[in-house]
Amino acid sequence: MNWKARLRAISMYLPEKILDNAELVRQFGTWTENKIFNRTGIAKRHIVDGELVSDLAAGAGERLFEEHGIDRREVDFLLLCTECPDYFLPATACVVQDRLGLRSDIGALDYNLGCSGFIYGLALARGLIVGGLAKRVLLITADTVSRVIHPHDKSTRTLFGDGAAATLIEREESADAENGGIGDFSLGTDGSGAQKLMIPAGAWARPPSPETRAETTNRWGNTRTPENLYMDGPEILSFSMRVAPPCMDEVLKRNKITLDEIDLVVFHQASRMLLEKLRDALKIPREKFVVNIENYGNTTSSTIPIALREAELEGRLKKGDRVLVMGFGVGLSWGGTVLRW
Repeated sequence: MNWKARLRAISMYLPEKILDNAELVRQFGTWTENKIFNRTGIAKRHIVDGELVSDLAAGAGERLFEEHGIDRREVDFLLLCTECPDYFLPATACVVQDRLGLRSDIGALDYNLGCSGFIYGLALARGLIVGGLAKRVLLITADTVSRVIHPHDKSTRTLFGDGAAATLIEREESADAENGGIGDFSLGTDGSGAQKLMIPAGAWARPPSPETRAETTNRWGNTRTPENLYMDGPEILSFSMRVAPPCMDEVLKRNKITLDEIDLVVFHQASRMLLEKLRDALKIPREKFVVNIENYGNTTSSTIPIALREAELEGRLKKGDRVLVMGFGVGLSWGGTVLRW
């Protein structure tokens, strides 16, 4: 049987608490709302107020079942992408399986990836389906990165938000390449750049200690400890500009399609500046290019599915459309594919 995988539905879930630029200005005592917006393209971001990743993940899953009329008993594999698990062990996917009331005869696992995590999740789900291990895979991306950002680190606190998305990928028994489906992938990894975007301490390589909780402030006035998120912004920008063009070329080549035939392009929503630089470099028409970071911030693994869901709700994404999706960042890692909506 020539099995294929198709994306059936997406829902998103955001914490209720909102951190807008006016509040950041009050807390920082420097900058202005316009300066933050002009640097990031972000006006507000949702952040957790005590919630765990399992809370966001379960919320996204429940919303998927409710909004799309999906029977939770149909799910026979759960993939959870998160950088912020509830525990070192067990896997948060096991907690979410129980919270969602999914069957116990299913597979469930976590994988730790951020900016490219949705793309890798689609690849894993497609592999499970094509390999005959699952018929319907629930892919949940969820992160609470605000928990690991120092309150006085302007470089990261202005960028990141929290959120989750739930995506159902299912088997489609069809040999017709034009009849929906998830296309072929281009994936990449360069672990030599891992230190460019990381939380340096707090796990086994550098356990918590008084030293890892000591604060330092750099010349730009950003304060953090080794247990907080660190990002080398210029290096991440350079990396993204370096890997995105060949990745897109490879995705188009593997899927035997041209950019002119693509209806919508959805990249990881890192920052408006990076997105605009990539759009210009790759000569993507503005009307095909999605930028929705203004009201969400960078929600790491959930930026792409949130953007897809919003585009669908706004009518920009319709049945039969061909969508190029690409993610790049922490790892360092990157990946892309083409979806037939």
